[in-house]
Amino acid sequence: MVISQVRGSKKSTDDGQHIHFRKEKDIELASALDEIRMKEREALVQQEAKQRDKLYINLRGFPMSQDALLILDRQFCEQHRVVCFFYQSEQLHLGTTHPDDPELMQKAKELEEIHRAQVEVYLISEESLKLAFKKYDAIPKALGAHDEGLALTEETLRRQQEKITTVKELNETLARAQTTEVLALIVGAALKSLSSDIHIETEADDIKLRMRIDGVLHDIGILPTDAWPKVVSRVKLLAGLKLNITNKPQDGRFTIYLSGDKTEVRVSTVPTSYGESIVMRLLRFSMEALAFDKLGLTGYTATALRKEIEKPNGMIISTGPTGSGKTTTLYGILHVLNNPGSNILTLEDPIEYKLKGINQTQVNPAVGLDFAKGLRSLLRQDPDIIMVGEIRDLETADTAINAALTGHLVLSTLHTNSAAGALPRFLAMGSKNFLLAPAINCLIGQRLVRRLCEHCKKPMTLDAALRARVNETLSTLKGRSDLELPFDLAKPESYQFYMATGCNECNDFGYRGRIGIFEIMTMNKDLEKIILAGNVSEYEVQETAQKHGMVTMLQDGLLKAMQGITSVEEVFRQAE
Repeated sequence: MVISQVRGSKKSTDDGQHIHFRKEKDIELASALDEIRMKEREALVQQEAKQRDKLYINLRGFPMSQDALLILDRQFCEQHRVVCFFYQSEQLHLGTTHPDDPELMQKAKELEEIHRAQVEVYLISEESLKLAFKKYDAIPKALGAHDEGLALTEETLRRQQEKITTVKELNETLARAQTTEVLALIVGAALKSLSSDIHIETEADDIKLRMRIDGVLHDIGILPTDAWPKVVSRVKLLAGLKLNITNKPQDGRFTIYLSGDKTEVRVSTVPTSYGESIVMRLLRFSMEALAFDKLGLTGYTATALRKEIEKPNGMIISTGPTGSGKTTTLYGILHVLNNPGSNILTLEDPIEYKLKGINQTQVNPAVGLDFAKGLRSLLRQDPDIIMVGEIRDLETADTAINAALTGHLVLSTLHTNSAAGALPRFLAMGSKNFLLAPAINCLIGQRLVRRLCEHCKKPMTLDAALRARVNETLSTLKGRSDLELPFDLAKPESYQFYMATGCNECNDFGYRGRIGIFEIMTMNKDLEKIILAGNVSEYEVQETAQKHGMVTMLQDGLLKAMQGITSVEEVFRQAE
């Protein structure tokens, strides 16, 4: 009896093992059949792609990165059966089961513009798409692109702008805002206040937000600490930067499309002691701002410069520190010179504004295209007018000078404090004085000063010391009829000046917008003698130019202050 029970137990065990073995075999067989069917489906999709002349890829085993997947919003991916599976440098690849979707084709064009990348669309199978969606779902929600804030559309920005009256209210609004709204709120406020730069800086205890408005950096507020990871991720995704790189600098860009205009945002990230610092520069593409008569050139300065740009050859050099509007002035000149009868070429780093009818080239040192080599190449393109973004070295300077002497009009910039400082700088670089003197048409010195807000400026009375200082500065201009002024410089007691007060229209700063103050130094025989003699003194050059009628930047600024355009305080801050 016991033996029988033992034998029965052994038989039961053998049957169980046999059933388990059969189940494993069935699973393996089913898996093999699934693999065969999947390969057959992939083959059919590949054949379909070939018949329709489409690109094809199987995403099984393909290393899709978070950066690529998050280029597109998840909702858009599901709606149009598409995924971004590759993004690197200037290449961006989309995979879709519906490659002829017109909305998808439109999105591909937008991505090309935003990321400055070549977009390729591939036909993929449903299996590949499901695999991509699984990887998308595995991305931490803090990095997700599926909520408001990533797509900085005009509607999103307008909605956020309505929440603030002045930029000074932004800090309180940020404290109440949802995490997903923070970036859109910041960018919306920057656009509304005409900021040129947004600074987001990590510090020991908080994240500081600052904006540069009319050239002055203002503390705007403190960002919520818990919003920081999402803000960084969104900025990086928009600018095409790597999410996982936090220990070295990165540079990128994206474009915000607005009604009738667009704003390009250049992004720079730099690692700091407490995290990453982000700076976003906002470049507006309004052609109105580039018009010659909008620059701030008036009276003598406008007349003198127009006379020089009408010459068929020679050099026009704009000088000033970084951010003084040099390139904008050159664009304004090109705006005047641009006509069908002239071949205008530019060499820039970077191209700040795209101008119709002008061939613009971006400097690219990575492939050996610097200013010197690029300028030599442009000279073989039969140009009439050439703009070189900046003269940085002797090779570029010599090439530009020779171009000016051989029948070309050359425009460029130089980093000096005044127009008079350009001549010693050229000679210090090693330029030959006997070539420099006949090559130069004129030198422009400039600064940008803030405009007084038209809604809240009011008259003011200068104290005795400041009035004496103003009178002394303007004394050399008395009796001149070529300044085209609406007041008499010979009557200092009648001088009227204005001050900033502040209102909602100007964010309580008292200023709104900026305008240039200029000095135009034209070449003459006395200046040529100084250059040819060598050992050029900036002070001697300045004195000689003033004897020949040059209005200095400081004088030009004070004349604008007397017309209520800016304040005396602002002029002395920038031009003295």
